[in-house]
Amino acid sequence: MRKLIIIMILLGIILGGMIVYQKNTIKNNQITVQEIEKIENYINQIYMWKEVTKEALPCFEDINQADETWIWEVVKKNLEEDEPSYQVIQKKAKELFGRDFTKEFPKEGTKSLSYNQEKNAYIAETVELDQQSDLFLLNKIDKIKNGYEVDIIEYLEDYSPMLKEQPEDFVKIKNLEEEEIGKISGSVEEEETEFVKKNVEHFTKKKITLELEDEKLVIRKVDTIE
Repeated sequence: MRKLIIIMILLGIILGGMIVYQKNTIKNNQITVQEIEKIENYINQIYMWKEVTKEALPCFEDINQADETWIWEVVKKNLEEDEPSYQVIQKKAKELFGRDFTKEFPKEGTKSLSYNQEKNAYIAETVELDQQSDLFLLNKIDKIKNGYEVDIIEYLEDYSPMLKEQPEDFVKIKNLEEEEIGKISGSVEEEETEFVKKNVEHFTKKKITLELEDEKLVIRKVDTIE
């Protein structure tokens, strides 16, 4: 619960920096604000927590080859019902991953979405989260035929200093290997975005291929950028 509260506070702080970044992206790539918001919202839907899925966003050449833990955790994250049926879960998976997605949810359930025989439904189990937020920064967006190629920078935001008995007004910025790259103020807008971009060589970078399907975005593949 504390993690959720802190995340909400920090997202507000980061928003100002994201707006500035979005304006630069529009100018450089002729992408509209609406397109950027649509892309960012979709990636947020499918971006997970490494302590749950090992990678917030794994690499794959085809969505059906993606790590299954990640796939079903993404679906679980986006379910509106507390006790969904098998059909509801499959429908949500198709909405998120598109018509080419062919995997089927395990009838026996998963570790965090367990099957309840009496209710003939699946129950979302509590997942333990750490004190680090798994975040991404949009770095470049290119239009392609019927979609986009989106370059992102991945990093971790460790806000444990703000949870101490005597809170400190900074957060630690780490790479995915949990190496501390630096500290930024917990109250200065735009600082985090600028810090990550200036130190981009220390962070993981990935290219996401997104396709428009019935006006909705679906993910096609993810590659690591060397």
